Amino acid sequence: MERSAQDGLARKLRDLHVSGEPLVICNVYDAATASAVCSLPQVAAIGTASYAIAATQGIEDDDMTLEQNMVSIKNVAAAVAKTPLPLTADLQDGYRDVKETVRRAIELGAVGCNIEDVDNATHELRPLEDAVNRVKLAIEAAAEAGVPNFAVNARSDALPMGGTIEDTITRGRAYLDAGANTVFVWGGGGGRGVSRDEVTKLVQAFDGRLNVKLKMGPGSLTVNELKEMGVARISVGPELFQVAMTAFKEAAAGLLGGQ
Repeated sequence: MERSAQDGLARKLRDLHVSGEPLVICNVYDAATASAVCSLPQVAAIGTASYAIAATQGIEDDDMTLEQNMVSIKNVAAAVAKTPLPLTADLQDGYRDVKETVRRAIELGAVGCNIEDVDNATHELRPLEDAVNRVKLAIEAAAEAGVPNFAVNARSDALPMGGTIEDTITRGRAYLDAGANTVFVWGGGGGRGVSRDEVTKLVQAFDGRLNVKLKMGPGSLTVNELKEMGVARISVGPELFQVAMTAFKEAAAGLLGGQ
């Protein structure tokens, strides 16, 4: 893809993030799931999910290497390339060399990415200055590669790492000031999620430039509720992968049970 066309897709992806009219990302993890989501008339953009990508390779999310992630992003990108849809890639913490990681993702066709502020090697929250610098490096790499509108979705794991909502707001504002398009606030594993009150505060603090993960199931905030609250992006992470695996296991159990 020519870089001018790729940058056009990047602008398209950026423009899809509107407070109160959120971009809904049905995260995929291989060419088959990418093709399935791409075929839906309502879809506006495609995003990968690192947890699900790792699971399909039999490894834990934090143990996935750059090379393993890139192989799956390449497969997803091959399916998305047949469509006019923008692709954003989950690049975890950006790995050792953020600029090289972003350059490689762009070479595969990505026009946006997730970068998180936890160091996957140490499992610790990066110092704010370091995390901000990595956002800047991602943006610099994209500009140097000819995609200046590359959309960085800067993820903060301050809440699951024991931080407060105020800590999260401080980090998110710093990432936006550094050039991030949106801030992805994750509540962490174990079903904590981000509460209604927290979403309200984050939307206000980030002028709506907030991405949250939707938990599929009863008792969680819905797409319509999050829309009314003013978020700009909703993703599902590995939720669809888990739905698919549950259905697969149940069908296999039925076969083995003689059904």
